[in-house]
Amino acid sequence: MRLDKLLANMGFGSRKEVKGLLKKGAITVNGTPVKSPSIHVDENKDNVQVNGETVEYREFIYLMMHKPPGLVSATEDKRDETVVDILQPEDRLFEPFPVGRLDKDTEGLLLLTNDGTLSHQLLSPKKHVQKLYYAKINGEVTEKTIKQFEAGVTLDDEYVTKPAILKILEAGPVSEIEIIITEGKFHQIKRMFEAVEMEVTYLKRLQMGSLKLDEDLQLGEYRELSDEELNSLIEDTKKS
Repeated sequence: MRLDKLLANMGFGSRKEVKGLLKKGAITVNGTPVKSPSIHVDENKDNVQVNGETVEYREFIYLMMHKPPGLVSATEDKRDETVVDILQPEDRLFEPFPVGRLDKDTEGLLLLTNDGTLSHQLLSPKKHVQKLYYAKINGEVTEKTIKQFEAGVTLDDEYVTKPAILKILEAGPVSEIEIIITEGKFHQIKRMFEAVEMEVTYLKRLQMGSLKLDEDLQLGEYRELSDEELNSLIEDTKKS
């Protein structure tokens, strides 16, 4: 990788600012001062230092966010604030994107990364990665509803969903449920309940594959995944 690109990617300034550091002799590669921004370095082997600080190269970033309602699950939007907008500048440098979507008014677990391969694997219908949600429903959810969801529900566009696992936490005029789905159609859970003449009034994602929402994260907060969480997610994509 070009030296100026490496340093810009790692947050040491724009390429123009990196050139200024080079001119000052502030950058060394394997102990030797360098002046040219165009030299190529092995980001995994060469020792690059800026003002004596070793540059730790990272290609990917993996973030768990407790998404608040009101944010769009996108990298940019002309009208609304996005989940990427609330990231710290040092994290936005990696250009992460949300893995799948949570509706604007839905909250809960959202994974952001710049690892396109892992994202594709997690979202692939062939991998059957489960997603667990908690919801409040206007309407009484019954054993009949459970069986309807197990069989697959016909949505308003005639699409028949894959089997979903529905668990009743509290039944009544307003019911509380947990639901597990393996796909992510547009507004899927809301449309599934609309198909059985009920309305979702609150929706929160609790888990994606083996990754569980950290209960210590407040709405709008996020943190990096632990090595254990990341490795478990990678294992999830190997199951099919």
